[in-house]
Amino acid sequence: MRRQRGLTPEERALWHHAVRDTAPLRAGEAPPPVTAPAASPPPHSQPAVPVRSRPLPPTARALDPSGPVDLDRRSWLRLRRGSYPIDARLDLHGMTQAEAHVRLAVFLAGAQARGNRCVLVITGRGLRHGGTLRAMTPRWLETEPNRGLVLSFAQARLQHGGEGALYVLLRRRAGR
Repeated sequence: MRRQRGLTPEERALWHHAVRDTAPLRAGEAPPPVTAPAASPPPHSQPAVPVRSRPLPPTARALDPSGPVDLDRRSWLRLRRGSYPIDARLDLHGMTQAEAHVRLAVFLAGAQARGNRCVLVITGRGLRHGGTLRAMTPRWLETEPNRGLVLSFAQARLQHGGEGALYVLLRRRAGR
């Protein structure tokens, strides 16, 4: 029988952040907080290289590919339409989750350091269940250190990969 692991303090903080605005269906009948540990994910989905993911600070809003968050509507529409010039590309095809996660973080940090504004991240469409990298990349963009670099992202236009690629708009470097 597999032993379940407990939540880390970071996971617990992220959960409380996610449910901070929820209310019970009926006032006064809220169940007690769950103290049982969460089931661990399958071993193949855990990165082989430890990559530290921190929850978003309370002031940072979650990115939303369907609408602007920290971006004016005009800039967000330009991103969605593929109007920004693509300064760099990263193709994650053939990589494991662990490799892709690390490569994405290194790529985004390097692109921002070079002054790139819009980059294209190609995940592929995937064969089964929509593709693991395609599903995980938006999540990775939401966690640190990537969240601090990313202003917004949107699904790419068909000519740039469609469902299997993302436009990522990077924050400008400090001092520029």
